[in-house]
Amino acid sequence: MRSVDECSVNKLRKQNKRLKELLQKYKHQHHLQHALIGLSEQASTHPDLNSFYPAIRQLLADYVPSKNFYVVLQNSSSGLLELSYFVDQKDALSHPELIEQHFEQSLTGYVFRSQATTYFNSATMAAAAAEGKFKLHGTRSEHWLGVPIYQDTQVIGVMVSQSYEQELGYSQEQIELFEVIALYLAAAIERVKKRELLERQVEQRTLALTQSNHALNEEITQRKKAQERQQTLFQISELATQAINIDDVYYHVHQIMKSITYAENLYIALYDSDKNWLTFPYAVDESDPEFSPRPFAKGYSELVLTSKKCQLISRKRGDQLCEQGLVERTRALTSTGRCTSWLGAPLKTAQGVIGLIACQAYNNKYEFVQEDVELIAYVSNQIANVLQNHLSQQALRQSHQQLELRVAEKTKELRQANIHLQLQIDERRKIEQQLYHDAHHDALTGLPNRSLFIAQLERTMAHYQHLPEQNFAVLFIDLDKFKEINDQLGHQFGDQFLIAVATKLKQCVREHDLIARLGGDEFVVLLSRLQDKQQAEDVAKRIIAVMQQPFCYQGSCIQGGASIGITFSNAGYSHIDEVIRDADAAMYYAKQSGKGRFEFYHPLLNYAEEQAHSHSEHHLMDLHTHFQSSQVFDAEQQPICQLLSAYGEHPVLGSTSFEQLKRFSSDSYILAEVELKLLQYGFAEHNNQGLTLLKCSTGLLEDEHFKSLYSWISLLDNIEHLCLLFDEAELSYASAKLLHNLDGLSQSGVYIGLNNFAQERCELGLLAQFPYYCVLLSNNFSRRLVQEPSYALMLQGILALTKEANCKLITKNPSSPAERSKLEGMGIEYFIGQRSPLAQQKQLSQFTSLTSLVS
Repeated sequence: MRSVDECSVNKLRKQNKRLKELLQKYKHQHHLQHALIGLSEQASTHPDLNSFYPAIRQLLADYVPSKNFYVVLQNSSSGLLELSYFVDQKDALSHPELIEQHFEQSLTGYVFRSQATTYFNSATMAAAAAEGKFKLHGTRSEHWLGVPIYQDTQVIGVMVSQSYEQELGYSQEQIELFEVIALYLAAAIERVKKRELLERQVEQRTLALTQSNHALNEEITQRKKAQERQQTLFQISELATQAINIDDVYYHVHQIMKSITYAENLYIALYDSDKNWLTFPYAVDESDPEFSPRPFAKGYSELVLTSKKCQLISRKRGDQLCEQGLVERTRALTSTGRCTSWLGAPLKTAQGVIGLIACQAYNNKYEFVQEDVELIAYVSNQIANVLQNHLSQQALRQSHQQLELRVAEKTKELRQANIHLQLQIDERRKIEQQLYHDAHHDALTGLPNRSLFIAQLERTMAHYQHLPEQNFAVLFIDLDKFKEINDQLGHQFGDQFLIAVATKLKQCVREHDLIARLGGDEFVVLLSRLQDKQQAEDVAKRIIAVMQQPFCYQGSCIQGGASIGITFSNAGYSHIDEVIRDADAAMYYAKQSGKGRFEFYHPLLNYAEEQAHSHSEHHLMDLHTHFQSSQVFDAEQQPICQLLSAYGEHPVLGSTSFEQLKRFSSDSYILAEVELKLLQYGFAEHNNQGLTLLKCSTGLLEDEHFKSLYSWISLLDNIEHLCLLFDEAELSYASAKLLHNLDGLSQSGVYIGLNNFAQERCELGLLAQFPYYCVLLSNNFSRRLVQEPSYALMLQGILALTKEANCKLITKNPSSPAERSKLEGMGIEYFIGQRSPLAQQKQLSQFTSLTSLVS
């Protein structure tokens, strides 16, 4: 007996537990429903957002800890997050996040970006901040809850509640209720904004009414009419946004008309101008329940369509219209079906009159007046636009159905053609995407290129000037022994090595840091949001470590290395050139100090650099130089001009191009003087062989050197044999003054050309800036022309501009006849080739000293 009682008790306990769970569930549902009803009531009763937000906070306080509550919305114009409402127990509106509007980096911005509800306690909040997901501002709360605010499917803001009491957290039911309120908050805010706008208009109108006591009653009446009309327009505008069928639209239009005038008998007629036919898609009439389609005749409806105006027709005017022959009645009038008052308005859209809407009263039940005419005229255009929109959507759906039928009939015949067309579209889209990517990234490694790096560095410097506590650093990286790798293992191995270097560098930095390839074996890393120099040093150590790991490709293995120069942000920097210059100087110091290491820039480096450069100048001045001549041939293998390249015999580097030797000198003035003397010497020795192409730098266009250059050119008897080549990279960053001097050089009669075009970028606008005699493609671009289709597409744009300007496009002679044939097929007609061995030997025997040139 006792066992039975225990079983009954246990059973009752289980039932009681289940009932409590159900009660808790129903209670939670009741809270959700009550909160939504409360939200709707608040949106309907509060005239503005200033009173609406506190009411929402008070509503939430019944269910959720919300003493600390704020709402952030995205500005539709600027795209920034802005504070809409804020109340907090500890922090006022003056704490940093609210003053500087850094919501994008805060917890609030994190919720906005993730578009998901986020709940943190103090421990999880600190851990997430340490991971760099966001930055903490203001007083730390014990519990923090953020929910995204949606408008349709787009997040437009964040609603936040936080608690400073450890025991006062948020349960799952409270979070769910908070999410439900946020889900409908955007719509409620829009309703309050509309009401606030309406109230503002009413207040303005009321203010005007108080200024004229004489017209007070009339103005009050007008205000009521304006409110009614505004409400009517709101109802009509809601029809335009609701996804309902056309029959429901007609019904709602009828209900709207009933709210502004007598509309117990109403019909809507649509006019087909092509068929001259009237149809009646909607009609409610106590005398004639059926309105059949009919041809255009002489009824009241036709009078509205013909005049394109509202028509108010009383019984008397109807008889007059019949007597005048403007209206013809098609049936006899009965005592019960006598229309005593008729009102019609045309439905006008941007495409013209599409029909009319008409109301009529029988047996003197109502007499339409001029006020009714004004009202129906006021809303008819809006109704017409709504009907036109829904009719267009209906016609579009019908058209889609017909189109689907036609497509289904032709599918068997067009399937293969569609597949082929889709393949072409996909290929073109890929090419377009690749072209866009190539304009901002290095073609070989896929890293950002120089232009993207410079743009990001400018933004980082501007941000640092605004917030000096957020430091940055630039790491200038030069690969050790890369030239030996290329010379010994070939350019293909070197390319693969560069690709592997890019991958290794990505492993050493954070996700938001930037790695770019400047060209050749030079890379840069932009580190932002740094606290101290140690962070930059840690990155440099990681890079040096990974660069010391062996790299293997096709059975060959090498061990590379990297020399790194680091410059850290400081207030003394006013331009990005200074940052890059100092990082480059630190890199050269690291390389000269033994390679495979990093060095921070320090002002003391300037002194050491001056000493080293003074020694370098001494060796540069004593170097012997010679010129190497290369013929330029056309498609018929006929020489059209010669390209001269200056080389110096360096005691350590051996025979080295003058472009490489310039890197060992920092005195731009002496370099320009030496370069001008080289031009004079090279042209004097070789101009008798026809048109001569000579490379030079934009330093000769500086005012202190341009006068000497211009004077020398003015004294030449055979100026038509001279063509000066300037690097695309230098002209891209040349000042307006330098470009002006270059234009003066061109006007003087000397030929000018572009050298190393498309080495790192492909600025087509530069081709149209001056009347170039020739454009020399870079070796890198020429090599990739035969490898990657996207480069061939870029070539078409270059060819179009050069042919239009009658400019010769020249490339280096490829290594094989097959590659040359392919380049000729792409449209290239001019190639650089070596002269005969005998001529080269003669050139190599002609040495001169730079010291004698300068003297």
